[in-house]
Amino acid sequence: MALTQEIPSESGGRVKGVTIVKPIVFGNYARYFGKKREEDGHTHEWTVYLKPYLNEDISKYVRKVHFKLHDSYSTPNRIITKPPFEVAETGWGEFEISIKIYFYDPNERPVNLYHILKLFQGSEVANAATLGKHTIVSEFYEELIFQEPTQNMLSALSPQPPLTTTPYIHHTNFEDKKEKTLASILVAKNKIRREINEYKDKLKLAKETISKFKSEIAKQQLKNAATSGVV
Repeated sequence: MALTQEIPSESGGRVKGVTIVKPIVFGNYARYFGKKREEDGHTHEWTVYLKPYLNEDISKYVRKVHFKLHDSYSTPNRIITKPPFEVAETGWGEFEISIKIYFYDPNERPVNLYHILKLFQGSEVANAATLGKHTIVSEFYEELIFQEPTQNMLSALSPQPPLTTTPYIHHTNFEDKKEKTLASILVAKNKIRREINEYKDKLKLAKETISKFKSEIAKQQLKNAATSGVV
């Protein structure tokens, strides 16, 4: 699902006919302490984040990111003004985090994302001892779409210097996930196509059977009429 920036009615200075797409990744990773912490009952350390999908510095057009945590935290509102756009914390429960992205150009309205903090996964909840041995990850691909940005924003959205000189990777292999998703969709489409053809064949057979029965009934009615002397 792409997130489209709304264009204010007074959009003077916007570059007509131009659309810029910026892919991003947001989510969290977490690790179990191994036991409940005595002082506050916390069980996990976690980090929620917003980062570019590509190896580029999004701070050239992102002015700040507002992470809204659960109200049980003493400071639930965390505003990050420079990369990495992330918040590291500890806790014991899962909750929804609001991620609000502000841009340097005030003509571009902020974008809201919502993420459910993930601390547990499947059967690992029951076997807490194994959780401390690996990291739980929950991250998603998204796209920011800028329609007819201003000249200043267009300049900020131009290709940016890389964030790292080393290979830039995510916890999730999105290209592999994309291929697997497309493959699953193709399998599902072929299955549906086969089922449709099967139902068409069954429907054709049912219609032929009904027609045959109607013909037999009509013949029997004529036969009965002839036998009774009624034509």
